[in-house]
Amino acid sequence: MRKFGIIGIGHVGVTIAYTLVTKGIADELILIDNNEKKAVAEQLDLEDAQARLDTTTQIKIQDYSELKDVDILFLTAGKIDAAKETGSRWAEFEFTNAMVKEVAPKIKKSGFNGVVIDTTNPCDAITQYLQKSTGLSQQQVFGTGTFLDTARMQRVVAKQFNVNSKNIAGYTLGEHGDSQFVAWSGVTVNSHPLVEFAKQQGKDLDYTALEEEIRKGGWSVYQGKGYTSYGIATCAVKLAEAVLSDAQLECPVSCYDKEFDTYIGQPAVIGKNGIEYVNPVTLTDDEKAKFKNSAETIKSKFSTM
Repeated sequence: MRKFGIIGIGHVGVTIAYTLVTKGIADELILIDNNEKKAVAEQLDLEDAQARLDTTTQIKIQDYSELKDVDILFLTAGKIDAAKETGSRWAEFEFTNAMVKEVAPKIKKSGFNGVVIDTTNPCDAITQYLQKSTGLSQQQVFGTGTFLDTARMQRVVAKQFNVNSKNIAGYTLGEHGDSQFVAWSGVTVNSHPLVEFAKQQGKDLDYTALEEEIRKGGWSVYQGKGYTSYGIATCAVKLAEAVLSDAQLECPVSCYDKEFDTYIGQPAVIGKNGIEYVNPVTLTDDEKAKFKNSAETIKSKFSTM
């Protein structure tokens, strides 16, 4: 039985739930939210959908004790309005910090011993705080981190060269926030190094402009519809499937970095245990400096928790 839990069923949480149910990924699904009426409503709506699906998911709500044998738990609670108003993911810090203080003891008490995937912002700091608060291992707790930011990089670069975003490889690294950066030295287009491909196409590369477009991608979505959901939910579900199938999927997520003693977006291999191992990539000196700066940024803000 493939059993999932979701704490926080706002725009992201409910999109994850809908994906798990309609794709037949979950056999059981536990939904938990501080809004009882919304939890009931989402349960009923998802159950109504199942009469037209080829698969069936047993859905339960508001019961932390059900987390005991959950395989994968998503933490998706947040306060999107705070981030929208200020343009900073750290604006949610006060709310999400308090939320972790409330739910972590309940997760621990339930006996949960699966894998946690965090999408809550500020992602790196909250993921680390959740890991420490629950007592789960650093393997078991990781965040979506720069997995989504890397997808945004793929989208932006693909449009620049009129190619499929799936054919763009490389990473956005560091904080899921303003200090993130693209490791341009490792970006390829159709398996060709970016610089070489640009020359072939007769295009000049403006890294600053590209990176700004990538960094602001999320805010563009916020401003248009008031929240983001599809991109981040898709990232979270893909990571969950990698855990379930022991896929050994290599991708950038927020996980613990020993050198800097912080959670940060970096390449790791995802399998049945969660983070199987961190997979460092070769960076230029400038990129190493940016990674260090991003790590120090996260640490300085995490220290105020």
